[in-house]
Amino acid sequence: MDTTDVLLHPVRLRVVHALSGGRVLTTAQLCERMPEVPKVTMYRHVALLAEAGFLEVAGEQRVRGTVERHYRLRQDRPVIDADAAAAMTPEDHRRGFATAMAVLIAEFNAYLDRDGADPVADAVSYRQGTLWLSPDELADMTAELLAVMGPRLANRPAPGRAPYLLSPIRFPVGPPITDEERP
Repeated sequence: MDTTDVLLHPVRLRVVHALSGGRVLTTAQLCERMPEVPKVTMYRHVALLAEAGFLEVAGEQRVRGTVERHYRLRQDRPVIDADAAAAMTPEDHRRGFATAMAVLIAEFNAYLDRDGADPVADAVSYRQGTLWLSPDELADMTAELLAVMGPRLANRPAPGRAPYLLSPIRFPVGPPITDEERP
């Protein structure tokens, strides 16, 4: 199974998110974070992620006569890079987008189901807007966003920090405007 096939599944992508920032979790802890996912399904997806090279065993301990493994993301794990994205078919992109949306919905529902969830206090945002950009303006905006987000992507879990799922989505919703259509 290639990197794209491994990552383009809602449960596996949620496991990757859960283990981000250097976190180490057992499959049982992942089950607690995603109670809507049957345990046998979770164990199967964790095993597949480990077999595909995304996860490594950070430690093992005996619990009630069985071995409990603690997993973390491999630092050198495979990613869907620009070359892999370029090789994806339109159907692969459709499936990837649907997976990303399914993960967003599942994670948002899990957030709302937590005791004390407070979207206003937690600065939850799900706004959409249309930006009119030339290719150069799009490139500039992308560079500016990366400059702002880049240093924060290196943040590790620490007291007082909470993980936030940020999912920038952009795609053209129509063709470029022509001179005749200009307002």
